[in-house]
Amino acid sequence: MEQKSHIEAKKLNVYYGNNHVLKNINLQIPDKKITAIIGPSGCGKTTLLKSFNRMIDIFDEVKVTGEVLFDNENIYKKNIELTHVRKKMGLLLQRPFPLPMSIFDNVAYGPKIHGLKSKKKIRELVEFYLKETSLWNEVKDKLQAPATSLSIGQQQRLCLARGLAVEPEVILGDEPTSALDPIATRKIEEKFHQLKKDYTIVIVTHILRQAKRLADYVIFMYLGELIEAGPADKIFNEPEKELTKEYIKGLIS
Repeated sequence: MEQKSHIEAKKLNVYYGNNHVLKNINLQIPDKKITAIIGPSGCGKTTLLKSFNRMIDIFDEVKVTGEVLFDNENIYKKNIELTHVRKKMGLLLQRPFPLPMSIFDNVAYGPKIHGLKSKKKIRELVEFYLKETSLWNEVKDKLQAPATSLSIGQQQRLCLARGLAVEPEVILGDEPTSALDPIATRKIEEKFHQLKKDYTIVIVTHILRQAKRLADYVIFMYLGELIEAGPADKIFNEPEKELTKEYIKGLIS
């Protein structure tokens, strides 16, 4: 498929101690599309996702070989500026983790630590990104309330707003709706569809229905290996690999 890739893995291997978690992964993540990483539990989906912004570095005894290219730069080369890499790739976790401060300060936090001092511009940014995540009308009268006073679904959208406020290029989501009710899930999914015109979005999901609703591109993982990757229509309707066919049919889980 002819398209610009935003992230590319080349011969990527990840080990946790003696455990070989990702095995010789070669793939391309298309620019300004929603890519879903699917596969059974324990197959390496989250490790692959977190290798894209080097969040796997927080684990002891992690060893990485191969390359992950972001905008054609290998983020695993020596002396890479990790804060720059992570600023460009926001990460939404399964459960939202708002900072222990007000709703306003959660969104303002990133721009402030990156040097923005103008109170007027900070206020404008907070309003803009709360509107971007369809949260503004729900919180505009209680911006100084603790972020933890929000519902779980609202907290997840707040975390998305906080991530967008540092102007990333990529949004990574590790099962970002798994803790949410159906209504909150729908709001996040609708927001992803709107945001992909400006951002590359990569999500891990164990829910095939969600992958079918959201994905433009699909990566199927099994036991640490990339089995098949391609446009969503092709993977879901005409997969080439027998393992992919079995997973799509629900024969393996």
